[in-house]
Amino acid sequence: MKISALLTSAGINIGLCVLFLSLYSVLRKQPANVRVYFGRRISEEHSRLREAFILERFVPSTGWIVKALRYTEEEVLAAAGLDAVAFNRMLVFSIRIFSLAALLCVFGILPLHYYGQNIQHLRIPYEDLDIFTIGNVEKRSRWLWVHCLVLYIISGVACILLYLEFRHIARLRLLHLKRATPNPGQFTVLVRGIPKTKKESCSSAVDDFFTKYHASSYLFHQIVYKTGKVQKIMTGAKKACRKLKNFTDTTVDQSCKAITYRCCLCGASSNSFQLLPTDEVVPSRGKVDLDDSSLNIDNEECAAAFVFFKTRYGALVASDVLQTSNPTKWVTDLAPEPNDVYWSNIWLPYKQLWIRRIATLLGSIVFMLLFLAPVTFINGLSQLDQLQKRLPFLNGILKQPHHLVQLITGYLPSVILQIFLYTVAPIMMLFSTLEGPISHSERKRSACCKVLYFLIWNVFFVNVVSGTVLKQLDFFSSPKDIPVQLAKVIPGQASFFITYVLTSGWASLSSELMQLFGLIYNFIRKYVLRMKEDTEFVPSFPYHTEVPKVLLFGLLGFTCSVLAPLILPFLLVYFFLGYVVYRNQLLNVYRTRYDTGGLYWPIIHNTVIFSLVLTQIICLGVFGLKVSPVAAGFTIPLIIFTLLFNQYCRTRLLPLFSTFPAQNLIDMDREDELSGRMEHIHHGLHTAYCQFPESEDIQLEEIRTVGNDEDGGGCSSGGSNGKGTAAAQKGSVSPDTQRAPR
Repeated sequence: MKISALLTSAGINIGLCVLFLSLYSVLRKQPANVRVYFGRRISEEHSRLREAFILERFVPSTGWIVKALRYTEEEVLAAAGLDAVAFNRMLVFSIRIFSLAALLCVFGILPLHYYGQNIQHLRIPYEDLDIFTIGNVEKRSRWLWVHCLVLYIISGVACILLYLEFRHIARLRLLHLKRATPNPGQFTVLVRGIPKTKKESCSSAVDDFFTKYHASSYLFHQIVYKTGKVQKIMTGAKKACRKLKNFTDTTVDQSCKAITYRCCLCGASSNSFQLLPTDEVVPSRGKVDLDDSSLNIDNEECAAAFVFFKTRYGALVASDVLQTSNPTKWVTDLAPEPNDVYWSNIWLPYKQLWIRRIATLLGSIVFMLLFLAPVTFINGLSQLDQLQKRLPFLNGILKQPHHLVQLITGYLPSVILQIFLYTVAPIMMLFSTLEGPISHSERKRSACCKVLYFLIWNVFFVNVVSGTVLKQLDFFSSPKDIPVQLAKVIPGQASFFITYVLTSGWASLSSELMQLFGLIYNFIRKYVLRMKEDTEFVPSFPYHTEVPKVLLFGLLGFTCSVLAPLILPFLLVYFFLGYVVYRNQLLNVYRTRYDTGGLYWPIIHNTVIFSLVLTQIICLGVFGLKVSPVAAGFTIPLIIFTLLFNQYCRTRLLPLFSTFPAQNLIDMDREDELSGRMEHIHHGLHTAYCQFPESEDIQLEEIRTVGNDEDGGGCSSGGSNGKGTAAAQKGSVSPDTQRAPR
């Protein structure tokens, strides 16, 4: 690829970024879009944003950037949770390490590449990108020791920064454990694989088992019922009928009129309802009175239950130990937070989970293999000169005007790849759901890993393999020489990676800031369908798509830093822009419904270590190709040092992310007992995990008869009955909740 083609792609993406950022700074000030761009703040700080749109609503501004940078880490932690802080620290780490890499490589290594051979150079726009890679350095060059030294500096500083960030997130995780609001999940254990017998129910079996083997810490339990689409419909119908029975003494005001809506598309009008005469409605009330027996829909018990313990330490011990000699029965895990429970998967039989995991693994592999064809085609577009040698009929394309060829080779491939990649996240989320996770956060983390593996394989390795196939057709001829083959082809693939950063990085950040789908949905709902604003729906941050994307760019930065440093300035712009955009989105747009406590950081750490080791292996192959035994020899200890550093982090810090320290839990239990809060916490556990919450009920408000004093007593009695019923429901405990004998 020529520099001119790269500049064409950069110009298009810079123009799109400036356009989207300007539109965003204007659209965010419009009152009609407040729920698109301030969804989280409207839901949590409703009264503070009512007067935020008064002046300069149609003038682009940069005030939102200053506001996003003004927030401290403590404010981000309080507003968006520890996962948002971990994501933010990943961007900070990337900015720091790639700022150093850009300083060393652009000013230290790039001139060595450009003047690596004694050739006559053209003007910069007409130069090929390979001139700026290590491929332009002669064999046995005396300057290769500079590459080895820079590789040592980048790897050493990356390990130091990574350890500091790992330790910082671990400290915040312990503080997250000691937060002011008690977490019911710390007192609760999810039990699956409960053996069923005909003699007793699951509820009795759970009570007998934990009373016998955990008598000192067992409190009570709650059975989980099978849930599905049909079950939810039946439960909703049951609750609606119960509500209707409480309001048999109400009538409809005959003076009210039907509401008329006019369609924005065709102009036709429709009535929302038609009123019937009161004398026709009143006699029909007796038909609504149904027997309680007809409303009793028996929920089928499943082999799962939430078991509550008196202390956090008791729940931790019960979740870690093996309950019986059969590992598939009485399986215990710490329960997720109440808002994080994925009820649709909890009732799944535990014995079939391993089959689901194998099936989803095979499905993910097949999907990754099916993606080879479009990726190979896309890579071919960026190397039309190579395809021309194999496919002579492409001569007509290369004879097109110069600017059209630049557009095809410089911009079109990454755009097509980005369109294909939009299908990856929903499919991987579907696979993760089929695995049977018990929480929303676990499902999202599983999808995050799948998307990450997919991107690394298809965007990095498949592009490298396809580039090698197009040039040499011998990538798999000698598997032992794979590092050497990677060293040969990665510098040549730097052009595609740079355009990918421009399209999937810069442009995607601008579209994320614009919230195009949210804008379109808000416009159709408000102005076409004339529906009220949905105040309840606020999206959560898509960690399963954004974390893999940032980590992929980090992989590209590490592998190309020494070999093709021209990519580093573009990456730095992406990380700086992403730091501002993502902070703005986390603080204003997305709502945190559940938090994993920083469990995304181990994924980030492992990916960075993989990127460093892969970079060192590729550089080892490059030094071998350039016949530099000194540089190659010094690279081997660097690989060993990086692996030893990773093992130290796994031993020192990783256990803090897999379980909670018993010391901290015991101290918290003693503090709660001394302060008298433990009894209040135990009382709150009764309503913490509600599989069929009352919030799903159909709320039927009392309807008074206007101008009729005869039914006044009936209205008052109906209201009191309604309040009494609500109070009884609120204070009641599920009949399947058993308390252990004291």
